[in-house]
Amino acid sequence: MKKGKYWIAVVSKDHVLRGVSGGFIQVCHGKEAPLKRMNYEDGVIYYSPEQSMIRDEKCQAFTAIGHVMDENVYQHAMSPDFIPFRRNVLFQECSEIPILPLIPQLSFIQDKSRWGYPFRFGILEINESDFNIIASKMLTNEGQR
Repeated sequence: MKKGKYWIAVVSKDHVLRGVSGGFIQVCHGKEAPLKRMNYEDGVIYYSPEQSMIRDEKCQAFTAIGHVMDENVYQHAMSPDFIPFRRNVLFQECSEIPILPLIPQLSFIQDKSRWGYPFRFGILEINESDFNIIASKMLTNEGQR
């Protein structure tokens, strides 16, 4: 993975799959500010607490990994009333991995009994060590998507 900052974006798995297929990240219901904190080559991991925003079905897994491709934050009209902000991300081929076995190893989760707490704002910066722990479990040798 490239050097820079490291992020976890909290998004339902169905929305992650849309972002991966389109090569973009969209967070916090399309807000611009969180995306502006990212820079070219920053590492990004998606954490999906649920399978879908519509149904209440748990996922609790890291579902995608990649890095920011450029410095551009842009808007994309999904409907006349919803024009969210996005950034381009180059995603890597990876395996979805459950979070539960990794909780004891991750330093950004300080209270292991309340491990969901850090994800409450929809995006969080993590350190390189935590990023590498997650990435080492997710990445395969099959190249990039």
